[in-house]
Amino acid sequence: MARWRQQNDLWILPPAGEPRGLIEFIGGSYLAATPQLSYRRLLEALAHQGWLVHAWNYVPGFDHQSQANEAWRQFRKVRASERAPAGAGQRVLRLGHSLGCKLHLLAPDHGRGSLGLVALCFNNFSAERSIPLLSELGEQLQFRSEFSPSPQATLHQVGATYLPPRNLLVRFDRDKLDQSARLLHVLEGRADDASTLITLAGDHLTPASAGLRRNLLGSWADDPSRHRLINQLAETITTWVSPVKV
Repeated sequence: MARWRQQNDLWILPPAGEPRGLIEFIGGSYLAATPQLSYRRLLEALAHQGWLVHAWNYVPGFDHQSQANEAWRQFRKVRASERAPAGAGQRVLRLGHSLGCKLHLLAPDHGRGSLGLVALCFNNFSAERSIPLLSELGEQLQFRSEFSPSPQATLHQVGATYLPPRNLLVRFDRDKLDQSARLLHVLEGRADDASTLITLAGDHLTPASAGLRRNLLGSWADDPSRHRLINQLAETITTWVSPVKV
């Protein structure tokens, strides 16, 4: 039985034994309001792999830089108060889904001290594309609103300030919202980059749907194929990290 508990705005899930490291997770829009439910299957699979999981719960806004700063503060505060075992404290992996990838990339420490980012379904659309009614309302009410930083400014900032050379970008073959290739192009423009892009079976909601489906409908509605995909994803993440020596 998973041992989820909440501390401040983080949901914490320890592994059964000594942790191999700490995963700091930020989910996508609205799904991240309840990461312990929406991403339950994936995060519990990672805990089963030996990871200590810290998942930030939030509701998205327009000021993504401010939210990235707040997530970073929350992770740092809880990491310090938890007094994690040496292995977990030294090995911190940042994991994001959709908007959560962008928030990790905008962290005020520029990724310093982490093993890198595993970016699932990176998404960097404009506010008008992300919120379909916004463009129409903007014309009617004569206003224009955009995420801060904008999509173009986000990629420029990543190329100029993001530090970890080694990152794993994961896209799914039926995902129509994924922009991982654009992110990879920016990351590869850095002198020491060693980022990788892989493609797995699934869609934009694959990282979240298994946990959400089970929570809403019960175990009878659990899709065995999605369960296998989630377990494959957790194993892929752990295998990618394992060559790293800290």
